[in-house]
Amino acid sequence: MPIESRKAAFSIQLMQLLDALLIWLAFWLAGVLRDPLFDFLQGIALRWFDYPMFKDPIDPLAAITWMLFIVVPFTPLTLELFGFYGNPLQQGLRRSFSRVVKSFAVMGLVVLGLAVLLKFPLSSRLVLATALPLAMAFVLLRDAAVSRFERGRAKRGIGLEHVLFAGEPTEIEQFRADLSEGVTDYWKVVGEFDLSSHDWEGFRDQLNQEAVERVIFVVNQADFGEVSEAIEICELQGIEAWVAADFIRTQIARPTFDVLDSRPMLVLRSTPDLSWSLLAKGVMDRVGAVLLLLATIWIWPLVALMIKLQSPGSVFYRQTRAGRYGKPFTLLKFRSMFADADQRLEEVKRTRGNEMTGPVFKLKDDPRIFPFGRFMRRFSIDELPQLINVIAGDMSLVGPRPLPVYEAEAIESSSHRRRMSMRPGITCLWQVAGRNEVSDFSDWVALDLRYIDNWSLGLDLMILLKTVPAVIGRKGAS
Repeated sequence: MPIESRKAAFSIQLMQLLDALLIWLAFWLAGVLRDPLFDFLQGIALRWFDYPMFKDPIDPLAAITWMLFIVVPFTPLTLELFGFYGNPLQQGLRRSFSRVVKSFAVMGLVVLGLAVLLKFPLSSRLVLATALPLAMAFVLLRDAAVSRFERGRAKRGIGLEHVLFAGEPTEIEQFRADLSEGVTDYWKVVGEFDLSSHDWEGFRDQLNQEAVERVIFVVNQADFGEVSEAIEICELQGIEAWVAADFIRTQIARPTFDVLDSRPMLVLRSTPDLSWSLLAKGVMDRVGAVLLLLATIWIWPLVALMIKLQSPGSVFYRQTRAGRYGKPFTLLKFRSMFADADQRLEEVKRTRGNEMTGPVFKLKDDPRIFPFGRFMRRFSIDELPQLINVIAGDMSLVGPRPLPVYEAEAIESSSHRRRMSMRPGITCLWQVAGRNEVSDFSDWVALDLRYIDNWSLGLDLMILLKTVPAVIGRKGAS
């Protein structure tokens, strides 16, 4: 049985859109191939049957363009009707082929009926006869590529959603046993939590250590107070809480309903919901990062040379940072500090103090920064290698700045950890507000949460536009 969830529905819509484009491409290619194919068939007809074929002077696609408005959108819907857009990890080549053949057989009969009824010219019929097999081949190839890609990612543990079950152990065991095959293929179940233990500190630690993205509450016997306490912790950290809807007897802020394996679920989200806007943000991130990388790549050799001249050691600085939900990744920067900067951190804290409250460290006149490194920081040149992090999918162009793992682990407030519920970015509201002019970590977090709660593509574009004058004017830079 396919996974009936908001995320799965979004993936299905994306695949349907891609298949519609492939079907249109098949018709276009069939139109291009019409003349050479017609000449080939004409040679066979004259040689073997002494039957001349006459080519219609009109554009073969022009006569059937209106039909594309039927075939292109309705073929993906027919494929969905035959269950083609199921779980790619479970479907298999034979099942995919069978469903594609059935779907295209239905559409082929519709097209054939229209061609005969409306007396399409021979050249247009030839385009139709070529386009449908091409479209079927393109869709099968797309499905095989996606299935192989998803299986490879699942096998390597890449892209799996970190899921935690919460409830009474025997109820969790029964719930998991009742789930249909394939429901958990995209999950990495990182553990279970017994709500009756009331160990909320342990629950927070488990969420943080396992970088949990979704908590599924199985609450047949649980006290609502226990569920409410656990849900509040999830909401503060921006983690989705999925609760069996028929067990909730009270109003909870910002609830949405979803379905998991035909079971009604109440989902509480305190981060932007999955949408086409988020997909557009991902596309904008990667396209923008590639364009910025190409535009600035000429600077990189000059920067590398200056770093080498002023400070022996690697040109790049690599540090493990906390990404979305605290997942660690390696952040890249041009090195702006001396090579032993990390070893001298505690000494600098002791002798110079910390200009930032909370778990993060900021110092305007940090003695570990060499002269050219200070110049790079003033104009954010040291941040350029993070474009590679954006292209790799670890970061976004706009989002809360990623903290070093040791600083993220030191965050005590659950509401402060919610800043990690979105993919970290190169720039953010904190950057355009003046960077080092913000000295209170709570104010920094407040700006990040304001961004998360009011996120839109327009807000991202506004921040990107404001980043340019902030960098040129060195607003709050050090």
